[in-house]
Amino acid sequence: MTEIDTRALRDAFGNFMTGVTVVTTRDTSGNPVGFTANSFTSVSLDPPLLLVCPGKFLSSHDTFAGCTHFAVNVLADGQQDVSNTFASFKGDRFGRVAHRNGANGMPLIDGALAQFSCETHQALPAGDHTVLIGRVTDFTHIGGNGLGYVNGSYFSLGLEREMDAQVPTICGAIVAANGKVLLERFEGAFRPVQIAGAEPGGQRNRLAQGLCNRGIQAQIEQVYSSFNDAETNLHYTFFLASCGQTSQTDNAEWVHIGDLADLTYASKSLHHMMTRYALEAREGVFGLYLGDAERGEIHSFGKGAI
Repeated sequence: MTEIDTRALRDAFGNFMTGVTVVTTRDTSGNPVGFTANSFTSVSLDPPLLLVCPGKFLSSHDTFAGCTHFAVNVLADGQQDVSNTFASFKGDRFGRVAHRNGANGMPLIDGALAQFSCETHQALPAGDHTVLIGRVTDFTHIGGNGLGYVNGSYFSLGLEREMDAQVPTICGAIVAANGKVLLERFEGAFRPVQIAGAEPGGQRNRLAQGLCNRGIQAQIEQVYSSFNDAETNLHYTFFLASCGQTSQTDNAEWVHIGDLADLTYASKSLHHMMTRYALEAREGVFGLYLGDAERGEIHSFGKGAI
């Protein structure tokens, strides 16, 4: 049997877009514990069952594997800080996140879209994880958009729909691979790969098809920047995208991320965007810019550690 590259397998699994949850319980001393998970699945309506998969690398794994009750909190769009706290913060996680006690005293995260209180139905060892199946005894549900996760990054359906509603004329992608970004030449300057004529509600699909037509095999990720450009009188939406290798593409070249800020771009707004990208890539934490070429807001998405 061929040996599996676990890093590559993890990346492949990461192509599946999911929501984000925080799973909570209490240890034998009554202290609250919790972890961030996107390995959440509904199992059955009759009886009402769901499952989560705590990893054996978690310090709280044994607590969850042996618990009698637990809760699953489906995070809302904008709760990235909650997700990051329960994914990587080593201190008092519940001291940083607003919560209340639900059925059986299980901690429920304030602002979550859905909260499921469960009694443990079954705990099954499965490789480096445990499959924890819970029977739902109580739940709450409010409307709204959930926090999305794909390829190690958060994304926002709500913000992407807002972008679609603006009917941009141009969409593009900052395609990255092996520490480089693919840039095309335009009138003696650089610009990220662009596709004209993006219809409302179909930017991602139009961009994917346009990249494919140009021989660029890239995974399109979150929206990175959406702005009006007074120089061109056009509206632009750029996505982040990743590519497995730096393959040759006509009229485009791969540029080291560290060199991006020093290049000449087709417009000032593109220069501002690529300079910001170079800074954020260094930290591995990206945000979504909304506005125009001069003023706007950055909505932090960041990288998850799920």
